[in-house]
Amino acid sequence: YLHWIKRYILFHKKQHPSSLGAQHVEQYLSHLALNRQCSPSTQSQALCALVFLYRHVLKTELPRLDGISFAKRKPRIPTVLTEEEVARVLEEMKGPDGLIVSLLYGSGLRMAEGVALRIQDVDLHRRCLTIRMAKGAKDRVVTLSQRLVGPLEHCMTKALAVHEQDVARGYGFAPAPYALRRKLGTALRSPGWQFVFPSSGYSAIPDTGELVRFHRHPDNVRKAITAACRHIDLRKRVTSHTFRHSFATHLLQRGADIRTVQDQLGHADVKTTEVYTHVIQRGGLAVRSPLDTLPVHG
Repeated sequence: YLHWIKRYILFHKKQHPSSLGAQHVEQYLSHLALNRQCSPSTQSQALCALVFLYRHVLKTELPRLDGISFAKRKPRIPTVLTEEEVARVLEEMKGPDGLIVSLLYGSGLRMAEGVALRIQDVDLHRRCLTIRMAKGAKDRVVTLSQRLVGPLEHCMTKALAVHEQDVARGYGFAPAPYALRRKLGTALRSPGWQFVFPSSGYSAIPDTGELVRFHRHPDNVRKAITAACRHIDLRKRVTSHTFRHSFATHLLQRGADIRTVQDQLGHADVKTTEVYTHVIQRGGLAVRSPLDTLPVHG
């Protein structure tokens, strides 16, 4: 937010934001889309930063902004790894980071869903995970690889041992949204509410100052992915979301129904899932190059 506020002030030749109004905000946001050709998400982030500036710093509400030229979302084909490439990356990754990435690929999770998994939402017997309050505030149940049952059980045992130490020190309450904290009270101290991948230290809840143990930070996992890809000289651009893309693509390649993949990923519209059919049809076995059919002379 500070970055965007600074850019906004510099764009308007260092005028104080209190002297700038809605038309100046519209002008800057339109500049980002038309001249800087930024993505819709980047423009949205800049808008949120400016709304925050006026609402919480300058104590004034911006009127309805109808004059913004919005950036257009362009369809992108996601980067997908082959099964061999996924295996090579996972072989390089050890400990909790490797297990989290295995869940991203094995269950099609988003990064935020993987690191924030709670012990009560892991069913080792039925081999499934319950994802709570995912994107769109929806819950869903996803598959759990048989290969991950043992490592997850070991990881949860270690997490519960850490929780017992926290309780002995007078802590042990699991972080939760404010309304849920108020409703559940001391129930948040129970083992089931603890994170499968707890952080190494305590953090303070902003509104109360209470010390709690949050989940492992996503940046740790991202750095581990980058290091693993560099070590095996993988030249594709790999992010945590690449493993979710690869999960969906490999399921479809193995003959899974697209509706099943949609449910596993938690997509509201099957059209979002259909992008992976384009990945399968692109090049490779889908189209035979005419160069391969040319006669060879000499």
